[in-house]
Amino acid sequence: MSVSELDPDAGPLAWFGYELRKFRIDKGLTIDQLANRVGFSPSLVGSVERATRNPSKDFTERCEEALGLSGELLARWPSISRERSPKWFRPWLEIEQSATTLRTWEPLIVPGLLQTTDYARAIFTGKPGTTPEQVEEALAARMERQAILARSKPPMFWAVLDEGILYRPVGGETVTRLQFEHLIVLAESTRITIQVLPYSALSTTGLLGGFMLAKVNGMPEAAYLESAGQGQVRDAPDEVAALSVRYDAICAEALPQHVSLKVIKERLVTAWS
Repeated sequence: MSVSELDPDAGPLAWFGYELRKFRIDKGLTIDQLANRVGFSPSLVGSVERATRNPSKDFTERCEEALGLSGELLARWPSISRERSPKWFRPWLEIEQSATTLRTWEPLIVPGLLQTTDYARAIFTGKPGTTPEQVEEALAARMERQAILARSKPPMFWAVLDEGILYRPVGGETVTRLQFEHLIVLAESTRITIQVLPYSALSTTGLLGGFMLAKVNGMPEAAYLESAGQGQVRDAPDEVAALSVRYDAICAEALPQHVSLKVIKERLVTAWS
């Protein structure tokens, strides 16, 4: 398989495999030769290059030394290991990275994948007892997640936001205003749809909490449910089906995207003109 057959934009793991193979070929090494130098099996090296196995930190450090690198691979290792993210959230990150379709409902704040850096920082800072270092680690993890929307072939992403989000200041007026402006820019993508569920719909379907649904080719749909302090990943068919029905019901009451964006723009004018 040639280097060009692996799309580095497919995600952090694909980028790592692409770069590892490129560096190996540049050094004139075969997979067997690199495996011998790093002390791992050729099958493991090949799997990492094909982006089907996560490399360990030890493996990454040995490859750096064997290939005469200066941190090029190691700098990307945290995003692959997802060590910046809570352990309970990592299974969802695996699903999210491979998803072809993502659908989310959020009743309280702008969804994480659509947040600006300052808006996300304000959210993380609000957790009692969190140190500045922990805030920055969580922020880095969130920004790494958002890379899936910048791929050459990003997933289709549908987001429904409760209208109340438009009236909830987060991090101050400037942070909130820039966040809403960011939503308008993101909605220019043909692969991102943003809708607002208006107060006038009198909908109570999603008041119990936000959630996200992910579709991965060849696999059943999975769901992530938000809860206080810790989310939950669900893949039981009956639970996911129930959430899918709930999402469809919310969508049915939401404003179309062009009307939703008009509502967001009007909020910008009335609040910060």
